[in-house]
Amino acid sequence: MQKVAIKLGGITCPSCLQKIEGAMNQMNGVASARVLFNASKLKAEIDPTQTTVQALADAVTKLGYQVESIKQQEVTK
Repeated sequence: MQKVAIKLGGITCPSCLQKIEGAMNQMNGVASARVLFNASKLKAEIDPTQTTVQALADAVTKLGYQVESIKQQEVTK
């Protein structure tokens, strides 16, 4: 698994948060996704054999929000 933190732009209300979380949690390979409203940050755990960080960023952009920065961390279990 891989942990990803994406700094978002354009989040103005809690419904933005729900829209992004809902879309991310429906993607193949996303184990969990949560948006922190006050920090404007998406935190996700993905299976890199099923999806990519770029796919998450592209999905955020398609929803109409901006990707300001991306941090990744490999998780060993």
